[in-house]
Amino acid sequence: MALNLWRCVMKRAEARWCLYRSLYNSSHGFNESEVKRKLAELSGGSVKLCKGENGIAELGISNSSRKNALSGTMMLELEERISDLEKWKEGKGLIVYGTEDTFCSGGDLNTIKAISNAKDGLMMCMFMQNTLTRLQRLPLISVALIQGKAIGGGAELCTACDFRLMTEGSEIRFVHKHMGIVPGWGGASRLIQLVGSRQALKLLSGALRIPPEHAISIGLADGTLSSAADSALEEAQKWITPYTKGAANVTRAMKKLIVCGREHLFEDAIRKEKDIFATVWGGPSNLQALSERTKYN
Repeated sequence: MALNLWRCVMKRAEARWCLYRSLYNSSHGFNESEVKRKLAELSGGSVKLCKGENGIAELGISNSSRKNALSGTMMLELEERISDLEKWKEGKGLIVYGTEDTFCSGGDLNTIKAISNAKDGLMMCMFMQNTLTRLQRLPLISVALIQGKAIGGGAELCTACDFRLMTEGSEIRFVHKHMGIVPGWGGASRLIQLVGSRQALKLLSGALRIPPEHAISIGLADGTLSSAADSALEEAQKWITPYTKGAANVTRAMKKLIVCGREHLFEDAIRKEKDIFATVWGGPSNLQALSERTKYN
């Protein structure tokens, strides 16, 4: 009996590890309190969370003057909203979207310039990898509703969701190459999982614009919505509903199975992505791009 009890405890611990454990802590040189302090000084925009009685939450990215780019405070708010969702026992689904007919254009330029040195850039990289990995591991079926553009870090953000729905005229684009860097929020590792290494190399090295039809054909997107901007959220709700029907504990258990099955060796790949990111962040090409461009679109 004692052996069975021990096995039960270990299984529960393993399940919790798959879902909530952060990639980085102080043993990896990650100073969470320090990076949060610096990000808190870089304000602008907001990240709103609305939980529905149907068990489907809506997470809204809003920074209209910056094409919904993430400021430092928005990065902190995103982490706080995900912490809230981790505790939401009645939750079954999540829709991530951007306001003003734009998904997200990555990191806010003022924030990026303020942390353009190698040390701060690496701390931000680890913070955002922790945050988006926790988003991906949520026991909720998640959908990124892509209206307008999902660029750079915004493209990385949408890969942290289980599904991607695109509206007509929208696009996903990994523009990191033009900014003299590589993905650092886990987007490259997730992109390879979604479309394979050959397609991922094309999309990253070519900084290609990916419209809905192309995204669907390579497995990056799961559908195109024809709704106008003001009704796209309603259509996304209808799209996700069949997958979230039934008891919350069953839906959440299904998602936990997928998370644990997908995680094998993923942490090794995403940590290596962080190491490669550190070799170009704050380098000559990156600094030149920051000095020449207000924002790459």
